[in-house]
Amino acid sequence: MDGCLMTKEDVIRQYFCSWLKQDINLCKNLFAETATYSECYGPIYRNKREILAWFRDWNKEGKVLEWSIKKLLIIRNTAIVEWYFKCNYHNKVSEFDGVSLIEFDIQNKIKSVKEFQSKSKHYYPYS
Repeated sequence: MDGCLMTKEDVIRQYFCSWLKQDINLCKNLFAETATYSECYGPIYRNKREILAWFRDWNKEGKVLEWSIKKLLIIRNTAIVEWYFKCNYHNKVSEFDGVSLIEFDIQNKIKSVKEFQSKSKHYYPYS
């Protein structure tokens, strides 16, 4: 999509796809240079260089098995994405539900991601 402005939804879907395919080339142009990324369990990456280094390093040790979008809501320059994530990292399979709050700049580049997670196994205590 060179020369074309990707939609915010396209950017999000391509980002998720880059993890599933372990293809850094799919996400290299999705982030603003000064983007920040806050993972749901604590780490924060402070710019595009750190985000891409994390992508490379994580994919040497792990594999995303599933990252499916359940709901996607875009309001102006902000997206709210509800998702399910499953991976094998250091030979341990884990899964969880999550929500990402994503902010975009005027070129539809990601300038901020904040992730939040929830256990994926739910139960009904009053059933």
